[in-house]
Amino acid sequence: MTLENTTPSPLIEVKHLKKYFPIHRGLLNRHLGDVKAVDDVNFEVFPNETLALVGESGCGKTTIGRCLVRAYQPSSGEILYRQKLDGDGASRVVDLAKLKERELIPFRREVRMIFQDPFASLNPRMTVFNIIAGPLRIHKIAKGTELEDRVAELMRQVGLRPEFMRRYPHAFSGGQRQRIVIARALALNPRFIVADEAVSALDVSIRAQILNLMLELQEQFNLTYLFISHDLSVVEYIADRVAVMYVGKVVEIAQTDELFRQPKHPYTTALMSAIPKPDPRLRSKRIILEGEIADPANPPGGCYFHPRCAYAQERCKLETPALRPIGNKRMVACHFAEELNLEGIPAISASAS
Repeated sequence: MTLENTTPSPLIEVKHLKKYFPIHRGLLNRHLGDVKAVDDVNFEVFPNETLALVGESGCGKTTIGRCLVRAYQPSSGEILYRQKLDGDGASRVVDLAKLKERELIPFRREVRMIFQDPFASLNPRMTVFNIIAGPLRIHKIAKGTELEDRVAELMRQVGLRPEFMRRYPHAFSGGQRQRIVIARALALNPRFIVADEAVSALDVSIRAQILNLMLELQEQFNLTYLFISHDLSVVEYIADRVAVMYVGKVVEIAQTDELFRQPKHPYTTALMSAIPKPDPRLRSKRIILEGEIADPANPPGGCYFHPRCAYAQERCKLETPALRPIGNKRMVACHFAEELNLEGIPAISASAS
């Protein structure tokens, strides 16, 4: 741990993060290899911003989120968290990846998670009161009447009626259950929230309500989000910046409007082409990627995307591209990013209006 003065710095800085899951087989439980779910990932999340993490299913998005909240122990790398200290605005940088369980207790109040499935993430045998009050009891923040008042206030903040706190989760709709999950995440006044596919399990009509609620809460409580999603139309609405993942690696990071207007990585433009266009005048050719997504247990040499990339050259097969800066606050892991002229799409919200 190092003491520092307050500076315009990232709230979370991820450096060379790796999470490998070992493969064991046979009677002797021999170690045959590893699934490289997260493979040397680097990114930053700044205070009060929303960074979206996008990519195909299985690319490692959720694994990164669970590493950041330390539900998973990273295999290697750093998760540098800037913790505020009492007093004159000083802060210190703490590597969450290196902390033991007991040392993590104070940080579990500041780094929270919203899970994907509001049906599976709530205990059906607990009332809403006990679900939301759980973190407050564990951290010994409130009890008795004070605890009940705090739960009631949290329910109001997420748009639920406090008189429903004695009901069980089965009595609520999917959108209401996700509001309960959000209230539980807010209970300890966190600074950083990992939202893992927070609206993907909800009806389209309910998604906008939950997204607007998250934006309102972010402004009200100065929250910072890592928003994990596979839905780029949702990402365009809520995110300030976007990080694109492919087979455990981040291949592009950019401001949301810049990424949608002009992607710099071939995989990003393929994702863009799959987004339904609300305006029929904006039809574009769908990019169909050939071949199979790389196996994280046995990835190809060089660039992981090269077997499916229409622009791949011999260098791509031999040399792994580094995530490097190009242009204005943009990072790309492609040898030929400056040479490619890839097609983006207009901002979805703008084209729909």
